[in-house]
Amino acid sequence: MDSRKEVLHETLIITIGQVICIAAMFGIFALLGYFDSTVVFGGILGGILAILNFLFMAISVCVASDRAVAQDVKGGKSLMTFSMVLRYVVIFIVWVAGAVSGLCNAIALVLPIVFVRPTITVWEFFRKKENPAVTEMAAETPSEEESEKEGET
Repeated sequence: MDSRKEVLHETLIITIGQVICIAAMFGIFALLGYFDSTVVFGGILGGILAILNFLFMAISVCVASDRAVAQDVKGGKSLMTFSMVLRYVVIFIVWVAGAVSGLCNAIALVLPIVFVRPTITVWEFFRKKENPAVTEMAAETPSEEESEKEGET
């Protein structure tokens, strides 16, 4: 259950990042004079596609890691490969259908998938990490055996 909560939390972070980046993309399209309904549809569809891609990737990683813990490494690897191929095929089909239909701006449709990586990078930068001073002090603290040996000499 803990890994499910983590997957949903990470997906929420990606969703927030997508909303911010897509809003910025809309602003740039408007400043350049290319903003229209195809940009809106492309941005929304691309954002949904990017979020779902991340969610399904995270779920398949959790399932594959559970299989690896259960000593089924080959099954986990094949699940990851199948998941990746299936997700890429779906992304490609949606991109082609959206661009060919004329309902979506092709650039606005493709860009949201690129926004995932910067979102992860920014999130990792601001995420709370262990205090390095505490970790360093723990590494420098001698173990009980070392203390006893020093006391004997």
